[in-house]
Amino acid sequence: MKKNILLILIPALFIFTLLINYSIFYQEVNPWQLAGAASRLALHHQNVEAISTHPEQYLVKTVDGIDSFVSLMHNRGWTFKERLGAAIVFIKNGEQLTTVGRMYSRHYMIVSIPDSYALAMENNPPETITLVATGDILMHNTVIASGKQGDNYNFDHLYAPIKHLIEQGDYASVNLESALAGPNSGYTGYPTFNSPDSMASALKNAGFDLVVTASNHTMDRGYQGALRTMDVLRQAGLDTTGTFKSPEDKKTYLIKNIRGVKVGYLAYSYGTNGIALPADKPYFFNMLDKDKVIADISALRPQVDLVVLILHWGVEYSPYPTEQQRKLATEFFQRGADVILGSHPHVIQPMETMQINGRDKFVIYSMGNSMGNQNGVERNSGVILKLQFTKNYQAGETTLTGVSYTPIYMHPYHVNSRLSFRAVPIEETIKSIQAGQDPYLGTDSIPLLQKVLADTKKQLTLPLR
Repeated sequence: MKKNILLILIPALFIFTLLINYSIFYQEVNPWQLAGAASRLALHHQNVEAISTHPEQYLVKTVDGIDSFVSLMHNRGWTFKERLGAAIVFIKNGEQLTTVGRMYSRHYMIVSIPDSYALAMENNPPETITLVATGDILMHNTVIASGKQGDNYNFDHLYAPIKHLIEQGDYASVNLESALAGPNSGYTGYPTFNSPDSMASALKNAGFDLVVTASNHTMDRGYQGALRTMDVLRQAGLDTTGTFKSPEDKKTYLIKNIRGVKVGYLAYSYGTNGIALPADKPYFFNMLDKDKVIADISALRPQVDLVVLILHWGVEYSPYPTEQQRKLATEFFQRGADVILGSHPHVIQPMETMQINGRDKFVIYSMGNSMGNQNGVERNSGVILKLQFTKNYQAGETTLTGVSYTPIYMHPYHVNSRLSFRAVPIEETIKSIQAGQDPYLGTDSIPLLQKVLADTKKQLTLPLR
């Protein structure tokens, strides 16, 4: 009996809906599909209902404006950007989608999504990119002296043995803990670093693309020194982030389009060793403040496929991250970050992949050093990290599809009685020594390198407390 009543009521409701919404059916769009959408709106007490899939069209009840349609698109991963007349513009992963809304009566609108967008997504094959990153650069006095050539400096030797690994990335980043403030105040190492400008060209020649300038040593030569550092790096063809020259510079997020995969980089530091930042330039330095980081993630997320955070944080020389760091990492991932690259401790700390909202998120709490001359092999160790991401255009998702790393060691050696330094890939160097091909190391160095290799692997996989 109940089924018979429903069989009568549903067609009656359909006809009733058709009659009360007569004014919206006389225009374009298949009238029967439109009537069916109107009927479903009434039955389900909804404000938006699909009319058709080809073309993709929606009937929107405009009691609350276009909020219901914006909500529908939000659930599909799109962020509302603006409304320009009939155009309703959304953005997702850096892709812009313009839908068209047309009023069909006083209370209804039909919104169409262009078929061209769907076809473009269907015809694009998956794209895989590789991001490379490595740890801190500490330009100690001995490291600076190793580059002196008469009145000039050249530092290409520092990264020559690992250049081929850096160049394996589509985009490679490193953290420079030194000012490039010019020769007037002298070139010095710890505790207030200032290096020759040729360090910038050495980093470019090594294959790096991004030099992070937010660290506790940013202000080692004051605000003017920090500005000059940015200028020298950028003039060498390198990107910078973490410090900014103007409010406009700060608002322009660093976004790299790598074969259609858009990657956004954000960098922050816990402080500046107590050296005051310019009070009248709040835009200048990215302080590691949770709310500010989340605000930047929220603003950047709709514009890119991936959000990479480079965080100068943690406890120096500690083998573990703090509990607070792990909580921050989880929250930043929940808010939309995909990768966290840690620096500052100057030793290697663990890495982990977290499952957040069904997606893999990667964090390495400290990559160790990539250059320097500190005491202890653990402080002269680091990794070259390689992350692979694949963008699936049809699914509208970019996922982590590969994580690998190469342990490196900062090797001190002598050339013509002068102390010099080079970052060497440990496993390759052991093989080179065994083949009698390394110019500076003999077989007596193999036990040390094997120990550094084993310690690096152990540190990266330590169980997190």
